[in-house]
Amino acid sequence: MARPANSKKATEVASAKSLEAQLWEAADKMRGAVPPSDYMHVSLGLVFLRYLSVAFEAKFTELTNTPHADPHDSEEYLSQGVYWVPEEARWRTLAANARASDIGRQLDDAMRSLERDNDALRGVLPKIFGKPDFSSQMLGGLIDHFTNLNLKGSSDDFDLLGRVYEFFLGEFSAMQGRTGGEQYTPRGIVALLVDMIEPLHGRVYDPCCGTGGFFIQSQKFVQAHSGKIGDIAIYGQERNPETHRLARMNLAIRNINANIQWNNEGTLLKDAHPDLRFESILANPPFNIKDWAGDLLKDDARWRFGVPPEGNANFAWLQHIVHHLAHNGHAAVVLANGSMSSNQSGEGDIRKSMVEGDVVDCMMALPGQLFFGVQIPVCIWILTKDKKGGVSASGKHLRSRVGETIFIDARKLGHMITRTQKAFSDGDLRRLADTYHHWREGNGYEDVAGFCKSATKEEIAAHGYVLTPGRFVGAEDLEDDGEPFEAKMSRLVAELDAQFAESAKLESAIRGNLTRLGFGSC
Repeated sequence: MARPANSKKATEVASAKSLEAQLWEAADKMRGAVPPSDYMHVSLGLVFLRYLSVAFEAKFTELTNTPHADPHDSEEYLSQGVYWVPEEARWRTLAANARASDIGRQLDDAMRSLERDNDALRGVLPKIFGKPDFSSQMLGGLIDHFTNLNLKGSSDDFDLLGRVYEFFLGEFSAMQGRTGGEQYTPRGIVALLVDMIEPLHGRVYDPCCGTGGFFIQSQKFVQAHSGKIGDIAIYGQERNPETHRLARMNLAIRNINANIQWNNEGTLLKDAHPDLRFESILANPPFNIKDWAGDLLKDDARWRFGVPPEGNANFAWLQHIVHHLAHNGHAAVVLANGSMSSNQSGEGDIRKSMVEGDVVDCMMALPGQLFFGVQIPVCIWILTKDKKGGVSASGKHLRSRVGETIFIDARKLGHMITRTQKAFSDGDLRRLADTYHHWREGNGYEDVAGFCKSATKEEIAAHGYVLTPGRFVGAEDLEDDGEPFEAKMSRLVAELDAQFAESAKLESAIRGNLTRLGFGSC
């Protein structure tokens, strides 16, 4: 019989490591035995399975100590939002068999039994472990490894899947991010968009939902503002079948009910929710997509502001989103910077029509290097159908902003968190969201040179309907340090003279060294 995989000492050592360090070790175990494109799916499947088992065991112990409760009745678990885990799928069973030659088949069977006994998990879990090229030794090592992952089986673990996905997409972006077609939206950007449009009530929609990050952040936002989760209804669509499955897994672990549709045609060609309108829309659509079937959709009713060019889907996404907005709704969309200024193939005319149609509420330029493996600079469009004021879908009283758009230049914000990636601080995020809300609500907003500007349609027209914030916010005001000009110039000239003298001294020393080496003519 195979040995149990865990030990007290190993667990203590593993719990002291960061999740990222443990995932890197897991990747090392898979190297050479698993295609790199499968690293994430293998790890996510095992972490998800381990979480379900830990949550089940915690509830099992609780029910065992509860009078008149039956810890062997699956309905006791399902009624309390805990998934029923059959014996063959429990982690302790799999850990005890970690060295079995058919452990891959056992893992796949465990996934099938979980889907069989839990309707919300059907079609969600990966069943890839029985592949002939997955060695039982490698899988057994991974089971040992994830046995020592420090989980509580509670809501404290909810961000785990997102972090696993983020890690593999970040560390293996060359394999997953660019060639795999995935574009993971960083958590800071997700939080910013959610804070800006405040999805507290009504329907929330993401037409290209990826792994469901916007939905999860929306749920957190509602909870943080003492709202009720039942006050929002979640709808989405995703074209990539693997990403669609990850989204359902990500939502299932949080018991979030959502209508997430999949089809291989994609949202623009086959809209899964054609007749619905949404109070909140959050989206990070794929940038600058050329092959989006634009030639088949020239007469589509969604193109209120003009037919999008066949060679770029950016303005198809924007108009699809406006089409689906409720009369008092708001949308936040991440797009490539080119969408703010391009005049190719009629894009400038569409942008002009959107401005004249008064659906552009806010334009925000973001710094570069925010996305994994993607250096392209991006911007945020905030869209709405009604700027007359009144009460928003989130219940706030809004000032009339008819004929106005706020421009925010956030390119100078953020800080480097790795050699290649930047992130916003909590203070940055708060400043950006507050600036927009103060403008929208008429609550103490003022233009700030170099950062934000409220512009009229006439001012936008004067710039040829180019929506780049830098054109509107101007240069940042320099703070007066109180030093008189004459004194400052005298000081700076003296400093420059000293630097010239030091430069000459260094030049003389270098030439002397070259002469001693026989290169005096250099």
